[in-house]
Amino acid sequence: MHMIFKQKPFLSPEQNIDFQMARAAETAAMVALRNVVQRVQQASDRVNRPAAQVRVVAVSKTKPVSVIQEVYDSGHRHFGENYVQELLEKAPQLPADIQWHFVGHLQSNKAKALVSGVPNLYMVESVDSLKVANHLDRAVSGLGRQPLRVLVQVNTSGEKSKFGVEPSECVQLAKHVKKECPNLQFSGLMTIGMLDYTSTPENFQTLASCREKVCRELDIPEHECELSMGMSSDFENAIEMGSTNVRVGTTIFGPREYT
Repeated sequence: MHMIFKQKPFLSPEQNIDFQMARAAETAAMVALRNVVQRVQQASDRVNRPAAQVRVVAVSKTKPVSVIQEVYDSGHRHFGENYVQELLEKAPQLPADIQWHFVGHLQSNKAKALVSGVPNLYMVESVDSLKVANHLDRAVSGLGRQPLRVLVQVNTSGEKSKFGVEPSECVQLAKHVKKECPNLQFSGLMTIGMLDYTSTPENFQTLASCREKVCRELDIPEHECELSMGMSSDFENAIEMGSTNVRVGTTIFGPREYT
């Protein structure tokens, strides 16, 4: 994780008043984030994992810049967006040290706009085809920036409405990114899960099995291959089954605000 909330120390009556006033000034999103971090810690403890192995990505889809800034001010740095245009509009209005994750379906013809418009793009979690990988690779090459971290998206539920490669194809795409895309850094695998954006243990196990195959075929250690799985409704179960990256939106920011 990338946040630390310190235990409240012993305070004098005067200091306690100041402390309570500061707590009262916290926004709902800040309180919710702290609760998520505590739940990540508890889930990690249940399986004897260091909580520091789990990254929380605050997915701010449809939320205004002001609310994202509030969560940033609490110390959080990893944020995610689902739509290219929304990220292109928000990123320039927010601090440059935010580490943006693109977590939605990426159309290959928008790869260049995404990479060039968001200099602090940390990771694209949703590479689901050779075409998308190739377009991203060319876009990064044209900018001369450091290799961009990418995850291969796997359709673990088998639903036709879901993007992602079939589990049987994950090795092929991962190998292509690693061997044929010098401007991309293959960093692991991602899954969304079921149609209702929840996952079952079977979905998580499928992604973990994909990691075993990918690491064996590419000869890389498993700790260098991330598993991005788990969202608001199931991130604790995902952590218990090995997730290193959870994408939490509504639990932190509240319901989406579609127009």
